[in-house]
Amino acid sequence: MANEAILIFETSVPIPFTVADAVAVEKGTLCALTDPMTASGAAAAGAYIAGIAKKEKIASDGITKLSMFREGIFSMTLSGDVIAGQAVCSHGNSNIIKFAPVTVSGAAIIGHALETGAEGENILVHVNVGAGGNQIS
Repeated sequence: MANEAILIFETSVPIPFTVADAVAVEKGTLCALTDPMTASGAAAAGAYIAGIAKKEKIASDGITKLSMFREGIFSMTLSGDVIAGQAVCSHGNSNIIKFAPVTVSGAAIIGHALETGAEGENILVHVNVGAGGNQIS
């Protein structure tokens, strides 16, 4: 899969989320959060995030639980420019992330950039879902 999030340092235990049996999810997919504690592919920009899929889930395999990383250090692909320390959110396209505008909050914040990067580059991101954004007081 293109642009999958690649685990560099595991800092916490992945948590099982419900997934639809009919759905396929690739390892390293940035997944959206739906109710109740359900994960699906993160299709929308700024979507609320369940986490990053720990392993592949094959469609219609009878499995309805999939572990998600909600913390860790991952290599992720950028859309646009990001400066080290800025919050990031989903871009809405193929696991790509972007600078999180001040209007994005809660579980839409994936984490924070550990490196500065430009369009199409892979950077290290401290994934910590819901850790806070770029709000200015």
